[in-house]
Amino acid sequence: MKSVISFLLTLVSAAAFAQPAEDQAVMQPIAQLFQGMNQGDSAMVRACFADEVSLVTLGTDKAGKAVRRTDRSIKNLLVAVGTPHAEPWSEPIWDVQVQREGALAHVWARYAFYVGKKFSHCGIDSFQLMRTAEGEWKIFQLADTRVREGCTIPEHIAAPFR
Repeated sequence: MKSVISFLLTLVSAAAFAQPAEDQAVMQPIAQLFQGMNQGDSAMVRACFADEVSLVTLGTDKAGKAVRRTDRSIKNLLVAVGTPHAEPWSEPIWDVQVQREGALAHVWARYAFYVGKKFSHCGIDSFQLMRTAEGEWKIFQLADTRVREGCTIPEHIAAPFR
């Protein structure tokens, strides 16, 4: 599984290094978030977020009705990440778009989520980040969509999970 972790970090790093230096700085907490999730390290994940956050997930229920779940705390995420689980969580991203203006940044990316080598779901991650007084970028809002069928995952993303 270490090869999958290395591969994911390489993907996020490659996407970051193809961008201007400030875009790389914006991507740093996102890369750290995914690394912390993969390693089950809730402290690493917590360090990526601002003090006040909003987490929003959009999806559908079994009847196909639109559902929105909003959490104004990352406590549940940190508990989930930090609770030992048999398989690592991996969330490779692609088609990354970074937009910045002053202390605000927005990152939009497609993703696939895997538990070990098993595909779980895919969708869009939409990160809102702020530059702190210390010059660090922190995530203050994360919205995502979740789809279980009809996902088009690029071969280079899916291959390590086979």
